Amino acid sequence: MSRISAEALRDFVKALYAAAGLPEQDAALVADSLVRADLWGHSSHGVMRAPWYIDRVRAGTMKPVTEPEVVVDAGAISVIDGRDGVGQVIAKRAMQDAIRRAKAHGVGIVSVRESNHHGALGYFTRMAAEQGCIGMLTTNGSPAMAPWGGRKKAIGNNPWSIAAPAGRHAPMMLDIANTVVARGKIFLARQKGIPIPENWAMDAQGRRTTDPVAALGGVILPMAEHKGYAISVMMDVLSGVLSGSGIMGEVSGPYQAEKRSRCGHLVLALNIAAFGPVARFEQRMEEMVAGIKAVPLAEGFEEVFYPGEIEARNEEKHGREGLALPEQTRLDLTKVAQDYGVDLPAGW
Repeated sequence: MSRISAEALRDFVKALYAAAGLPEQDAALVADSLVRADLWGHSSHGVMRAPWYIDRVRAGTMKPVTEPEVVVDAGAISVIDGRDGVGQVIAKRAMQDAIRRAKAHGVGIVSVRESNHHGALGYFTRMAAEQGCIGMLTTNGSPAMAPWGGRKKAIGNNPWSIAAPAGRHAPMMLDIANTVVARGKIFLARQKGIPIPENWAMDAQGRRTTDPVAALGGVILPMAEHKGYAISVMMDVLSGVLSGSGIMGEVSGPYQAEKRSRCGHLVLALNIAAFGPVARFEQRMEEMVAGIKAVPLAEGFEEVFYPGEIEARNEEKHGREGLALPEQTRLDLTKVAQDYGVDLPAGW
């Protein structure tokens, strides 16, 4: 499988979004967020999603020019109406606002309504970590799991992320959905034509399945059984109910081009310096990383990783070696490029 450099892929995806009507700076942001997910090893949230977002622009359910409105501005908190703009653009502005408020008040909290899907959440929480803050981001999504004990999907996988600086190490970062697996990984399995583990999903009849097509027509299972379901419900409270955005079945996924997303987010930044000396925090984080990695290994493992370490290593490796994209992703991106008259990258 041929590889493409991250830089060439960014330029190509940026050109696709610019051709779809996004301002150049916004097109560059979306492209960078998607390629970064691929670099981290999370192809389910990478450039595979580019055609989905562009389809939403074409359908008019996501506006190419993002013009969010601040509807509450009150010291440490704000509420932003995304007005159906591009999810990544809204999330970045909300995180920047949360960081600014945290620098002034110790904490910044931004509630976002009427936004769109914005890819890997860790892309935005790491922005806070890189500016001396602990960042947190929650979002809701279209129904993906059933309430525990049911077999009809009603609750989103409602992912959340926390990132913190870790001294001399790459930031510590959590970025998870509350299902056993993100729906994008099942789409990726369908693209590759491979089965999925039997603990990922049920089909429409409520039976465990290894068929990604049947899984996408059924229900993804929550992580940790009833616990994952309960966490997901509470993330919808933080993301949807609090913001005044859509909740549960009122939210549509990025692949449902004809429907407004109506997703909401909660963005939080904690200014570490407001809580105590930054140097002491960094020292303690390094001690934590060392303690984690010093734990004796279980059978079958070669190393213990702290959260976010694998992504940092993958980014360095894939940045050096280039990215290998699934053939279906290449075909999908080629089709979009042909539609808009965008040149394919060299060696594509």
